[in-house]
Amino acid sequence: MSFSYDTKKELTEIVPEINSLSLAQCYGMLLFSKKFAYNELVFTTENKYVCDNLSNLLTNLYTPMIEKTSGLRVRNSKNPLITVKLPNEDDCNRIFESFGYSKSDVSLRLNRANISEEGQISAFLRGAFLSCGSVTNPEKGYHLEFKVPFRNLANDLLTLLCEIEECNLTPKSVTRQGYFIVYFKDSEQIADFLAYIGAYSSSMNIINTKITKQVKNNAVRKVNSEIHNINKTAEASAKQINAIKKIMKCDNIYNSLSPELKEIAQLRLDNPELSLRALGELTSDKVSRSGVNHRLKKLMSYIDEV
Repeated sequence: MSFSYDTKKELTEIVPEINSLSLAQCYGMLLFSKKFAYNELVFTTENKYVCDNLSNLLTNLYTPMIEKTSGLRVRNSKNPLITVKLPNEDDCNRIFESFGYSKSDVSLRLNRANISEEGQISAFLRGAFLSCGSVTNPEKGYHLEFKVPFRNLANDLLTLLCEIEECNLTPKSVTRQGYFIVYFKDSEQIADFLAYIGAYSSSMNIINTKITKQVKNNAVRKVNSEIHNINKTAEASAKQINAIKKIMKCDNIYNSLSPELKEIAQLRLDNPELSLRALGELTSDKVSRSGVNHRLKKLMSYIDEV
């Protein structure tokens, strides 16, 4: 199963402690469902755990007649699309009105009266995520989004997310194929949000994956840096050795060299793989890296006389 599927499964395992939290979660699921109106209630999902969760909430809160159907698999998904529908119009209207809506409402907006008690915002957002949310596997990237059918409702959701004091969320919005997408791309904000709505395991998974990626990236950068330094040392050493061999063939030039330059020349020939600092440790007077560099540069200056 996908990371998003497992995250929703984790959320459905949460049992609200009091009736008001069940109502808030149910409200979130219905408000962002495929159809929520006085005469029709249709909820679709690819996750059987989400389907069962909504059915249980509706049964416990309203005892309506519920109809479930399973259709064909959605494109790019291994799971069939499940539809939860209330065939009785009176049940639909009763539930619709219980959340403060009426037949005369032109468009669906967030009714804050339904999430005014402690803990209800978290439960409501959990329901909203179960209804229209998704989250990318952190191994592939960081992206969490809500796919909302109405502009005003998307704006209400965005405003609510920004107001959560426990999280420092900065969601963005975009239009895609007729839907209004509210989304996060920051890994810390995604982890914080998932923890806020109760998906602690998924939240920790994102945090641990990010840490692992950072460790791997740091290791790769270190290895690449070391390889670069080794290649740089080898290239410089090859040039130095080539020049030293030419100088040694010219007796008059080589014999005129100071003992220090003759020593560093021989050390470089005998130790082509060593860094300047390591070569300095082998000199009779234990010179520093800069001292070795100075002697080699002076030695290289004689190549023009060869």
